[in-house]
Amino acid sequence: MADTIKGQHTGSFFDHDGAPDPAAPMITRRHLHDELLERLRDLIITCELPPDAKVPEKELCERFGVSRTPLREALKVLAYEGLVVLQPNRGATVSPLTIAELEEVFPIYSRLEALAGEMACRHLTDQDLAEIKALHGAMVEHYRQRSWRRHFELNEELHERIHAAARNHTLSTMLRSIAGRIRRARVYANVAEDRWADAVREHEDIIAALEGRQGALLADLLKLHMENTFGSIKHALGAKAGEEAEGD
Repeated sequence: MADTIKGQHTGSFFDHDGAPDPAAPMITRRHLHDELLERLRDLIITCELPPDAKVPEKELCERFGVSRTPLREALKVLAYEGLVVLQPNRGATVSPLTIAELEEVFPIYSRLEALAGEMACRHLTDQDLAEIKALHGAMVEHYRQRSWRRHFELNEELHERIHAAARNHTLSTMLRSIAGRIRRARVYANVAEDRWADAVREHEDIIAALEGRQGALLADLLKLHMENTFGSIKHALGAKAGEEAEGD
């Protein structure tokens, strides 16, 4: 598999006045980069590549059928997102997962999420609302079935739909650039069931505020929801660190 740019040069790309020629052939790209980036990100978020692990470039190239060039380009993006650390002449390692880092990330993310909720209440369409409510209903059903993984996936999709409903590309991009670290922490911490139940109740309030287009209330609810999530993750990570220390 290779990342290629195809096109035939049939003449000048500019007309005699120097303006772009509308008849010039279009450049088309395969979706290798985006797909590879998504798969690598998932390996880190799901902790298949755990914190502090060395990124096995050769094995990943073989697994995904790519050369090292697109792999390393994808790793640069993940480094920007804070999921990997690039070390000159030593390759890449998965970023450590520390409470100190999360204490920096969560306040920023919670405020951006609150802003997205407030803006979503101004721009939300009936179709947006129907889709978000359907996601919430499915999420609750998976909670009742104790299907944690699917519940988690639907929860992420629900929040992304609220972000999209804000109709602000810059805000969505900023949230997306941080979201991977938030999701990884939640997976790694394996948050306790009592938090799971509380989160479902918080989501019910979030949906009600969204349905009522109560922007200020929704902003407060989303901010509180993220603060509660962080508190649970912080507790779980502290407990996990204690268990690992005892094991040593």
